[in-house]
Amino acid sequence: MTRVVVVDDQAMVREGFSALLAAQPDLDVVGAAADGLEAVHVTRTMEPDVVLMDVRMPNLNGIEATRRIMDLPGSRHPRVLILTTFDLDDYVFEALRAGASGFLLKDARSADLVQAVRVVASGEGLLAPTVTRRLIEQFARRPAADTRPAQNLRALTPRETEVLTLIAAGLSNGEIATALVLGEQTVKTHVGRILGKLALRDRAQAVVLAYESGLVRPGG
Repeated sequence: MTRVVVVDDQAMVREGFSALLAAQPDLDVVGAAADGLEAVHVTRTMEPDVVLMDVRMPNLNGIEATRRIMDLPGSRHPRVLILTTFDLDDYVFEALRAGASGFLLKDARSADLVQAVRVVASGEGLLAPTVTRRLIEQFARRPAADTRPAQNLRALTPRETEVLTLIAAGLSNGEIATALVLGEQTVKTHVGRILGKLALRDRAQAVVLAYESGLVRPGG
């Protein structure tokens, strides 16, 4: 059972998402929050697997709340799924850097929301949709000052570097397997080794590193 916390400052949205997710047999909504500060508190208390996080909220925005959640003591941290709209695009790349594992447009279909929570909970990272790839590319043009140097990638084998490049393009494990003519389990093994060698938590962080290090060029 996947434990979920829903964070949104609009009561109707929060309650609607909570009801939708709670109706799924494999999802358990264990808490809700109306702002970022409350989100951090509820996450610390309830220890969810996934936090569905709005961006613009009073007291503390979703990006800073994500950063604080990732800084909570202990080794177990939830996956954060950011809810965004096109007028909030400026926040997307920063949210990735703060530790978000995926994004979903607020006007997504109910089935897409449920599937997004499941995908993020599985550790895959919700990076495949075209809109997400476009947003990542757009804001990778403006990396932060603490960009990690490209030599971090020297620990990877040529095949692992190839896999990382395809992860950054938004491909799923299955799509990478098809592109490289590999078994999907082999791709999963490569992904695990990449994350381990580069000390990354998940695929979302791998995308950030691929762009910030210059391995992948926006629009390339």
